[in-house]
Amino acid sequence: MSNKQKVLLVGACILFAATVYSLFYFEIYLIILFFLLHSLCLIGFSYLTYSNASRDERFIETYHQDIGMEIAAKENEISDLKAHIEQTERSLQDSRDENGELLKQLEETKEQLSGLEEEKTRMEEKIKEESSGRESAVMGLLPPEDESGDGRETINIIAVAKQACDELMDSARRVGLHVSVSSQGDTLLVRADRNRIITLFRNIIDNSIKYMRRAGSLVITISTIGDDIFIVLKDTGEGLPEDETRHIFELNYQGSNRISGNGLGLAQAKAIVECYGGTIYAKSTEGKGMGIYIQLPA
Repeated sequence: MSNKQKVLLVGACILFAATVYSLFYFEIYLIILFFLLHSLCLIGFSYLTYSNASRDERFIETYHQDIGMEIAAKENEISDLKAHIEQTERSLQDSRDENGELLKQLEETKEQLSGLEEEKTRMEEKIKEESSGRESAVMGLLPPEDESGDGRETINIIAVAKQACDELMDSARRVGLHVSVSSQGDTLLVRADRNRIITLFRNIIDNSIKYMRRAGSLVITISTIGDDIFIVLKDTGEGLPEDETRHIFELNYQGSNRISGNGLGLAQAKAIVECYGGTIYAKSTEGKGMGIYIQLPA
């Protein structure tokens, strides 16, 4: 839990106690003020809790930002309504003859405030449900683990990459694609399932083979920085426009250069990388090839 979350949670508890205490000793406007501050602390705590669950995927980040903007707008409306409540309370003190009408307006404002808070809660629940559904979809994309291993055996990732190249060598030659693996040594050990890692390389190499419309090359560079393994797969194909590149890891996505397939390969590659706590992204310039960049914890 972050420091901000701790502060908001403690603040909510203190303000709740203040609200209960004020029921017996303070006037109504202080009771309302403490309750609203208590509610805002809970709203802030909930927002921080759910916002921390999102990760580096651009689509989800953008979606959460949009929801966050809507929540911020609702919070601004809540702030305006609180100011209106305070003004109404002052008016009640200054003008006793208008008590009945002002109390009616106050109740309507409270109902609006309650409705806004309920709508904000629904938005937060929707984020949670969609995040849970996405996690289930990602798990469904993962290939089965190698039955001969334990799911987390120690493998030589360089040898696995070369094996994937050898398996697809004939297909690559038919389209004029030269595939090679570049590394500082012949051995780089990682704890992972062999079947899933070789599927990762196969899917990306196969993608380059399908979309190479001219003779070229695909270079797979494997290196380490600190405790992380970095894999770069760069081809010299025709590439994609930037607005399409950001979607290539989405399930069933087909770009403007669609040839065949169901859009599963790169989505499955992303699922494999993320199941080991890594990250994957792509960079491409139309006419200048595609680069796929992977980071995996060693």
